[in-house]
Parts: sequence; structure tokens; C-alpha cells
Amino acid sequence: MGDLLRLPTTPSGAPEVEPLWREVVGRELREERSRQERTLADVAEAAGISVQYLSEVERGLKEPSSEVLGAVHGALGLRLVDLATRVGERLGHISGPVALAV
Repeated sequence: MGDLLRLPTTPSGAPEVEPLWREVVGRELREERSRQERTLADVAEAAGISVQYLSEVERGLKEPSSEVLGAVHGALGLRLVDLATRVGERLGHISGPVALAV
């Protein structure tokens, strides 16, 4: 028989779960907005979307279309490549095998 594969665990002992793309994108957008000391309303207005929708995107609850994502990263003065690089770096810090969210 093969060796038992151990998954990385959280402090509670549960396996780490790989985050969804939308969760990491939302986190990056929220962190950038906070760094700029801007409100949800300010960025949502500049992007042409509702405050509620931007909030849901930032919390990783909504999968934004490429058009919405472009509007939001543009409202924050980010290029798509900058956002994608940040997301990739964050995902790259996950080491070893992970449990996939179902």
C-alpha cells in the first residue's frame, strides 16, 4: 500500500481549504480600497455598480463578470495585471496539498 497523504491543517485540526478565486480577488480589492482610504460608496459609484454588489464581490460572495472586475479595478487605479499578480502571489503561498471546497 502507498503512504498516507497528510493534508495541511488549520489550528483546529481541519484540513486547509483552497480559497476560491472570487474570495481572493475580493480580498485584494477590499485591501486596496482600504489602503486608499476610500469608501464602498465612492468606489462603487466610480465603477458604476451598486454598493451592495461591490460589498458582495469584496466578501467573495459574488463572481464578478470581466466587465465588473474591470470597472472596479479601474476605479481603484489598478491594472488587471496588477490585480492578477497579487491574487497569484496570495494563492502561491498555499503550500502542499489542500482540500478542495465542495
